[in-house]
Amino acid sequence: MLNQKEKLSKHIFEKDIEKVPTRNGYGEGLVAAGEKDKNVVVLCADLTESTRSEYFKEKFPDRFVEIGVAEQLLATVAAGMANYGKVPFISSYAVFSPGRNWEQIRTTAALNDVPVKIAGAHAGISVGPDGATHQALEDIALMRVIPNMVVLAPSDSVEAKKAVVAAAKNGKPTYIRFAREATPVFTTEDTPFEIGKAEILWDSTQEGIKRVAIVACGSLVYEALLAARELEKEKVGVIVIDNHTIKPIDEKTIIAVARKCGSVVAVEEHQVNGGMGSAVAEVLVKNCPVPMEFVGMPDSFGESGTPEELLKKYKMKSEDIVEAAKKVINRKPF
Repeated sequence: MLNQKEKLSKHIFEKDIEKVPTRNGYGEGLVAAGEKDKNVVVLCADLTESTRSEYFKEKFPDRFVEIGVAEQLLATVAAGMANYGKVPFISSYAVFSPGRNWEQIRTTAALNDVPVKIAGAHAGISVGPDGATHQALEDIALMRVIPNMVVLAPSDSVEAKKAVVAAAKNGKPTYIRFAREATPVFTTEDTPFEIGKAEILWDSTQEGIKRVAIVACGSLVYEALLAARELEKEKVGVIVIDNHTIKPIDEKTIIAVARKCGSVVAVEEHQVNGGMGSAVAEVLVKNCPVPMEFVGMPDSFGESGTPEELLKKYKMKSEDIVEAAKKVINRKPF
């Protein structure tokens, strides 16, 4: 069993921490999965370089298909291939897939329960200058309501690679969410990853002090860790959960940390409505109702700006998580 320090990079809090886009992990994961299974194929909708599908194309050109700007066809062709034994990964920007082809994903992949893997790149507000039209902030909500669908949001490029390799073997339609911007790499090759199992990355709780659990996904897991360090300085015990699997959600771990801490903050680069935090709330309201706060997009579209400017404006930084934690700790349960 790895201890807390072994799960995280030794350089996690250094200013020069390595930063790599999670989409790079997607490309690396495709190659790794393709090397292990000749049935893995990759399809893209005219964004091969941006989604990093090019890594697979260069390695296995005969197993790569460029569909063009036709996202509905992208999903439908992949579902047909999956029905005949292939393990297809399809990629585009998340606003286009699953945004534009949701019905085809629902009907041809999920309804038939075939293992199409949907890679939604450039998700979240940190897409930056491309603006609201290209900032997918609703994709988790869209995908987690579909029966049979697995939903993953890896926290860094290392975990993204693991997510792709694991998805290639799970036999289920699966959505994997990626960011455009380079973000801190804080997990390691030894950090555990298993679909359906949330990971406790930080636990500074102890008897006699206030406690809060922070359940996060995607690149904001790093901001949650920064927040935990600041809260610890103020003698607040924190458990940080990397909830990379939004569906099927790890109810056991979430309930356990909620019981231990008595309050929860959900953190995601997605609309608060219907996202990962909503999934956590659904678990807790049935099993362990506790005060809860949400850090995410507040029922708004984004705008053009640098990733850092936008994360600050829409209050998704570590200081905002600290504020939410203090607020929820002081709220009395009914």
